[in-house]
Amino acid sequence: MPTIHRPRRGSLAFSPRKKAKKPIARFRSWRTDAEEAKIQSFAGYKVGMTHILMIDDRPKSLTSGMEIAVPVTIVETPPMRAVAIRAYTNNEYYGMKTIAESWEGGTTENIEHAVADGNVDEIRMVVQTMPRSVTGIPKKKPDTMETLVAGGDAAAQFEYAKSILGKEYNVADIFNVGEFIDVAAITSGKGTQGPVKRWGVQLQKGKHGRTGKRRHIGNLGPWTPSYVRRTVPLMGQTGYHQRTEFNKHIIKIGTDGSDVTPNGGFVNYGIVRNGYVMIHGSLPGPSKRLIRMRRAIRGKSQSDVPAINHISKQSQQG
Repeated sequence: MPTIHRPRRGSLAFSPRKKAKKPIARFRSWRTDAEEAKIQSFAGYKVGMTHILMIDDRPKSLTSGMEIAVPVTIVETPPMRAVAIRAYTNNEYYGMKTIAESWEGGTTENIEHAVADGNVDEIRMVVQTMPRSVTGIPKKKPDTMETLVAGGDAAAQFEYAKSILGKEYNVADIFNVGEFIDVAAITSGKGTQGPVKRWGVQLQKGKHGRTGKRRHIGNLGPWTPSYVRRTVPLMGQTGYHQRTEFNKHIIKIGTDGSDVTPNGGFVNYGIVRNGYVMIHGSLPGPSKRLIRMRRAIRGKSQSDVPAINHISKQSQQG
């Protein structure tokens, strides 16, 4: 018989496809080549998508210098608040370990002593969002996360962290227009799904043996080895996974939400009333999902400020 050649159905790249524990995405690596001490991430809430007309600023593009239509995602970014400082040391056997921390309203002497003794390898901050000021998010409890302070030595990082402890900071203090960032979020959840939707396997043609079932796989694998291998497409959790997208382009950072809010508001969200970030392309997750942003760790160079000719504000509700 001839050998059958066809692509595998369903990528194993993201296996195991487990449900995320929290709606707050995690960053496990950071870019540390900042010239001066600065906090390295920001978070906002996904609003929705629209499109703009802009001058193509990609030098190798076939439409470079021409006006093009670009899909963009709007992320509402109310100010964030720094509530704690944590000092970490790199343990030889267990990795990064917290040796001191100080919360808003407390003393920072323990961190000062650790920095003076040279025991601190990283300074991180515990920060919170402020969803109470966002009308499109039906909650008041802030989302709490940890972020790195990078740039300079440990003493400079600690002085910077101490200067913003208990204060609010904005997205414009962290990122610039034209900069490339990495984005992490939790995707839309779809619950438990079968192998056809979860892995993209083909429907069985006609009756499948004696079962008469079209949406089942043929078998669970060979007799040997006597266990089900990870390559066998099975039903299970679909969606609500953490995904990180690299090198997303910041098109605009604004303070007036009326500049981008369409007539009648965004579907399933409403009106943007705080500052916002306009990002080229789509982002993971549904509207109202928490979006975390960090400096691009793959080092894509910053472009010039994009020239925007038009922002679509046409009603999305017909």
